[in-house]
Amino acid sequence: MAMGSFNAQNHQMPTAEINMTPLVDVMLVLLIIFIITAPLMTHQVPVDLPRASSTPSPEKPLTLQVSIDADNHVFVATEAVDQGGLESRFRDAVAQDAKVEMHLRADRATRYETVAETMSAARRAGLTKIGFVTQPGAAPL
Repeated sequence: MAMGSFNAQNHQMPTAEINMTPLVDVMLVLLIIFIITAPLMTHQVPVDLPRASSTPSPEKPLTLQVSIDADNHVFVATEAVDQGGLESRFRDAVAQDAKVEMHLRADRATRYETVAETMSAARRAGLTKIGFVTQPGAAPL
């Protein structure tokens, strides 16, 4: 017994296609409007500002240079510090300047555990700004 249709009229269903022409027309009109109005948005009012002489006060926060070599030794500036004394060094830096920034340089062969312990000690000491220093160049694939 065949399950096909024996409809003799052979009707085709209407196709549901989106007509893209009106959409493209609207997009082109919007593009032209934005091209015309964009220069008008950047118009500046000419203002003659008063002149004053002053010297800017360079308030750069204290920067703490922390390096970790390939043998997992931690250095603050150029002084070697063990993991036990690292948190106290960070606390001293925070006591000296509350906005202290830590720049962390880690060798490519450094264990992640050492980097994580150093960052954890910095966080416990109250350091809130930690930056990673990297070598600029092409990323390996």
